[in-house]
Amino acid sequence: MNGDAMEFRNAYEDATRADAYSKLKFPGTYYLAFRDLPRIVFEHVRGKGALDFGCGTGRSTRFLTQLQFAAIGVDISAEMVRKAREIDPHGDYRVLPEGDLSEFEEDSFDLVLSAFTFDNIPTMEKKVRLFTELRRVLRRDGKIVNLVSSPEIYCHEWASFSTKDYPENRKAKCGDVVRIVNVELEDRRPVEDVIWPDADYRETYRRAGLEPFGVYRPLGEEKEPYPWVNETRIAPWTIYVLGKKI
Repeated sequence: MNGDAMEFRNAYEDATRADAYSKLKFPGTYYLAFRDLPRIVFEHVRGKGALDFGCGTGRSTRFLTQLQFAAIGVDISAEMVRKAREIDPHGDYRVLPEGDLSEFEEDSFDLVLSAFTFDNIPTMEKKVRLFTELRRVLRRDGKIVNLVSSPEIYCHEWASFSTKDYPENRKAKCGDVVRIVNVELEDRRPVEDVIWPDADYRETYRRAGLEPFGVYRPLGEEKEPYPWVNETRIAPWTIYVLGKKI
């Protein structure tokens, strides 16, 4: 995997990008990432203690709070957390060093949500280390919901994203850097993600002592009020529901 040699860079430790993301709701293609989450979460999760791992500007943490979870949002980006606190002064948002969940005890959470976080984590070693830590803080019957970009998102055009300027994405292998532009944002700089196919995610989970309890690939529907491009036939997102391998 080429990504094993790539050094971690936090693309979101940037005031301009943090400000842009703080204004983003759930438009277009993003709608499909969150549309089915309430049903999925309540199908698999019983308790109400939640950790939002990689909370960014708090959008997903506030989403969990609206679902009546007692949610804590954590992120390595001080700029993102600053924005989250500005938007939601009563929320619990914390800056943590990369991979350091030591302030949380074992078996602390019924749900760990990670929305898009692992798109930016480059190597098998780092992914496994983080998932192992998430497993540690997860209660015995708790679940991790890992929402990630499907490899296909980097090869097509979408209501909210464009990849037409990056044809090299089509040749990318696990761990390679891919680029995508979010056309919903004022900040049109491309985001650099790390491509990670399904088979490699499953191997990551296995090494971390986790197993999938459900895998979802939401598609757009014609009746929905968005100008779908490829969303009705190709899933841009994959949602893994993971539990401890006992």
